[in-house]
Amino acid sequence: MKRNVGFIYAHPDDETFGCSFLIRQIADEGGNPILLTATPGNAGKTGRLGTMTPEELAAKRRIELQQAADILGISEITHLEMGDGKLKEVDQNILAAHIADFLNRHQIEVVVTFPEDGVSGHPDHIVIHHAVNKVVLGGQAPSVQKLYYNEVRSRGDAIDKPGVLSISLGQNWKIKRDALAAHESQILSIERVFGDLLQAGPSSFADECFLLVWERGNVNPLKQERTIFDDLV
Repeated sequence: MKRNVGFIYAHPDDETFGCSFLIRQIADEGGNPILLTATPGNAGKTGRLGTMTPEELAAKRRIELQQAADILGISEITHLEMGDGKLKEVDQNILAAHIADFLNRHQIEVVVTFPEDGVSGHPDHIVIHHAVNKVVLGGQAPSVQKLYYNEVRSRGDAIDKPGVLSISLGQNWKIKRDALAAHESQILSIERVFGDLLQAGPSSFADECFLLVWERGNVNPLKQERTIFDDLV
């Protein structure tokens, strides 16, 4: 049985920054990673590509995201095309309805998204966090069995928090590097976090961690897991 895992994020590249090892692992183990991205990311900078209109940047970032998805093994992408930097202005019931439709249409069993602070504090990230919670915890997506948040840790940090699933970089650091490089327009932000990708090695990347915050009605289950698929029914 092919398990469907939904990754719900605000901008193209959010999935690559935080979930590359997990997505590739799911794909390699026969699972089905599926992505929803709420905005085209066209309010941001263009890296070293020069001046672009918002429409040109949106088109470029859509291509970049598909290239990264192909590297990571994402099977399908849903683009909501909402306003980049303006998710607070969107009717939250409409956003939640789109997320519920995505989860129900694909019969998603496991959801991965931002924690309460959005990782970086970006307002769009925080809006997505609350919208996903509203849908999953509100029972609007009956197929969902588990909800995880990104748990940000630096390389070498001890994994001592109950409920945290750690995904080792292994040889997949090369896949993450290549997926990050696909997001060419965002290279300056990428370099601030990971350094020069041309010089990158295993030490450039930390293991990815995910906090299990909900499992079939049980909030914050304190359990240690081997994979994201543990205990699915």
